[in-house]
Amino acid sequence: MHEYVFLAILSPLFGFLICGLLDRLGFVRGVSSREFFTGLLSTLSVVVSFAIGIGLWLELSELPENLRLFVVPIYEWFAAGDLRISLAYQIDSLSVTMMLVVTGVGSLIHFYSIGYMHRDEGFARFFSYLNLFIFAMLNLVLAANMPLMFLGWEGVGLCSYLLIGFWYDRSFEGVGIATTTDAANKAFIMNRVGDFAMLTAMFLLFQKIGTLDFNAILEQKSLLDETHLFWITLLIFIGCTGKSAQIPLYTWLPDAMAGPTPVSALIHAATMVTSGVYLIARLAPLYVMSPATMQLVATIGALTAILAATIALAQYDIKKVLAYSTVSQLGYMFLALGVGAFSAAIFHLITHAFFKACLFLGSGSVIHALHEEQDIRKMGGLRSAMPATSLTFLLGSLALAGAPLTAGFFSKDEILAQTFASGQFLLYGVGLVTAAFTAFYTMRLYALTFLGAPRYSASYHPHESPFTMTLPLWLLGVLSLLGGLLNLPPVITAHGFLHQWLQFPSSPHSLSHSTEWVLLALSSFIALVGLFAAYSLYSKSPVETDSAWRSLLSKKYYIDELYERLFVQPFQLLLVRTSQAVEQTVLENVFSGLGKLVLSLGEALRSIQSGIAQNYALAITLGLMIILSFILVSLS
Repeated sequence: MHEYVFLAILSPLFGFLICGLLDRLGFVRGVSSREFFTGLLSTLSVVVSFAIGIGLWLELSELPENLRLFVVPIYEWFAAGDLRISLAYQIDSLSVTMMLVVTGVGSLIHFYSIGYMHRDEGFARFFSYLNLFIFAMLNLVLAANMPLMFLGWEGVGLCSYLLIGFWYDRSFEGVGIATTTDAANKAFIMNRVGDFAMLTAMFLLFQKIGTLDFNAILEQKSLLDETHLFWITLLIFIGCTGKSAQIPLYTWLPDAMAGPTPVSALIHAATMVTSGVYLIARLAPLYVMSPATMQLVATIGALTAILAATIALAQYDIKKVLAYSTVSQLGYMFLALGVGAFSAAIFHLITHAFFKACLFLGSGSVIHALHEEQDIRKMGGLRSAMPATSLTFLLGSLALAGAPLTAGFFSKDEILAQTFASGQFLLYGVGLVTAAFTAFYTMRLYALTFLGAPRYSASYHPHESPFTMTLPLWLLGVLSLLGGLLNLPPVITAHGFLHQWLQFPSSPHSLSHSTEWVLLALSSFIALVGLFAAYSLYSKSPVETDSAWRSLLSKKYYIDELYERLFVQPFQLLLVRTSQAVEQTVLENVFSGLGKLVLSLGEALRSIQSGIAQNYALAITLGLMIILSFILVSLS
């Protein structure tokens, strides 16, 4: 089966080409027929990849643990000196797990988009971009070497740019942002900062051990001294902070909500933003050898988690609450990576894909029903009008809040337990406080949106979304509840399925069962208190009093403004001054000088053009005499 992995890669690429081409050529008449055909073809192209992923999972699961690895070379991509890079794909437990998440959740979001993007002028273009994104994402997670991974890394960045700015002519509020195109530019440029660090790490790796294949890097990791290990792992982590929105490169993600909501679910919740988590997990043996970097990863993750969670407490845009929540949950994943709990990080990555995709798609259903309204202060009372959306949104909210026995409860608790076991008690405390904030802002979001009296315009008549939108919501809602079965804690089952499947280096930390029960009880108590407090406050009275703290949080600690003053404006000023200097000193002098020279020549030659035939005859005669003289001299 693994020999056919290239079909899983090519299928979404085929969908990208065909969707755009058929729509442009107009092979299918009628808007509804064209949308149905385009949406179905685009969705099926991802379903094919998911089906192949299932086949790969079955193939690997039948093999002993030490044989679950295939590298499938397609052809040699390029060679330069000692550097030889192949277009090759690696099939192992981690890559197949990521492949199933990307194509499984991606298929549901494609199907949902058929209803969400109905009657949009760029319907076919949207699905083409989605398919191109899945193609790039599969290259990222299945690549057998870093250059091919980086190709997918940049590919998803390009698709993110295209999809954030999909409605390029719409206004969008933000610091230094006026339109959706500005938001797309911000995401693209901030990610390039991280990519520079990633490229530097790749150069260092090749210089030291002469290869960029993942397996070869891990096999020869002993050739790296302590200094090189630190810088290589640190630079890769900096690259990951850009893609996965961690301090200090996280501010692009909330503004990326300018794109259509399915984009927010697919790219900015379930797939692309988890690339940094995946890459560090892929290079886990390298990170284990660099404790200083591990400590930094854990600290940055914890700080990002609590910073973003506090900001989410005071946001009013339904998608921005979820966006800051995503930044916070990614922080949890990096906290897990930093304390060596790699399987816990991937576990939370999977459950987060389920419940956050459910929440984003649910918010899209609400926005769809309220004619693009996104302010939760102007919602309320939608539970009766949109029962399916309301119930599935509640399931996703409970999972995000870490309510007992939900998917988010088990994955988040494993991260907190592993942090406690590692002896990082301060980071554990930060994680616990973040969990309380998470439960609070999640219930605040649900209550202000679906409970209480309606606050939306009387001219709106919200109703439930069509089948194409509610079916993915139900499936993701169920997964949000049951996803925790993938990796139950040791107090329930001796060995969690996912932990056994992923085969990461064993965590050096362990807890007694009694301690685990206490931590489970504490996590449950924190989540329930947060949920109850928010429900009590917002289910009946949605009014929030103004305060300095609320203003500070709603303004996101003015970090966007700080970046604008420190980096954006000085850089723009530098560009303006440089361009003016170049224009004045180079362009004006050179081109003006050339113009004046041509004018002078024209003036000089103009005197020759007298219009007197005798003068022309004299000039011709003189010319002939010069030519004949030259010939005679040459012959003699």
